[in-house]
Amino acid sequence: MTKKIIHTDKAPAAIGTYSQAVQAGDSLYLSGQIPLIPETMELVEDFEQQVHQVFKNLTAVCEAAGAELKDIVKLNIFMLDLSNFATVNEIMAQYFEQPYPARAAIGVKELPKGADIEMDGVVYLGN
Repeated sequence: MTKKIIHTDKAPAAIGTYSQAVQAGDSLYLSGQIPLIPETMELVEDFEQQVHQVFKNLTAVCEAAGAELKDIVKLNIFMLDLSNFATVNEIMAQYFEQPYPARAAIGVKELPKGADIEMDGVVYLGN
């Protein structure tokens, strides 16, 4: 099986030694997205806006691979403060319909660039 590197200017450029996503067969592995505005690489400040920006960034990478956000089958959410869990659920409901992807929400001490949230995931590209 060959792997294909996915890149789009509509999502933040990688800030390290990784690709925005890697396709392997019918699977697309999304690298972690933090709430950076792609054009400026500046961090969005308000937590709710951070969540929306992360979903926008994930959407852009999915679309670059010919997929949609709804094609995510596994979503990992990393947050500095798990008390924001309900807010994330409310916002996530604006981007996904049932059946929802499998998901993990993990509290962490620190994220890149001082972000409050980061998400990565796995997308199924098959029919």
